[in-house]
Amino acid sequence: MPSHTFTVNGQSVTVDAPDDLPLLWVLRDMLGVRGPKYGCGVDVCKACTSHLDGADVRPCVVPVSACAGKTVTTIEGLADGDELHPVQDAWLEQDVSQCGFCQPGQIMAAVALLRRTATPTDEDIDAIANICRCGTYFRIREAIRSAAAKMRAAQAVQRRRP
Repeated sequence: MPSHTFTVNGQSVTVDAPDDLPLLWVLRDMLGVRGPKYGCGVDVCKACTSHLDGADVRPCVVPVSACAGKTVTTIEGLADGDELHPVQDAWLEQDVSQCGFCQPGQIMAAVALLRRTATPTDEDIDAIANICRCGTYFRIREAIRSAAAKMRAAQAVQRRRP
């Protein structure tokens, strides 16, 4: 069986798995990473959204062979120690979660969106297209707007520092 070495949430890992095994199963079943959820397995619901070298991907359709030498970040690796990412803070402030099933994927998609654009429009937010079974789309939009504003403010402060 082929070996695949890559980084998951800051830790180098090597797994023996078929090249075409979806990354989601490697994360959940082989590595015990439970944040990315299985929803559809065909890149529709986006509950498993994670980052591969900073870009949002759906591990349910990414083969483990595509991860060689790359960095995978899941919701478990988003915070910086005890300091939550601004999107995670905004999710709590806006009381987004209900059942919580889709929230890791929603948060990871929002983080990727805010890396692409500091001032997302409603259309940008809607385009992430993560399915929320509880229908908290209004609060998701408000959380993303709030996080974007805080991130812009933090960047402005950093630019002013000598």
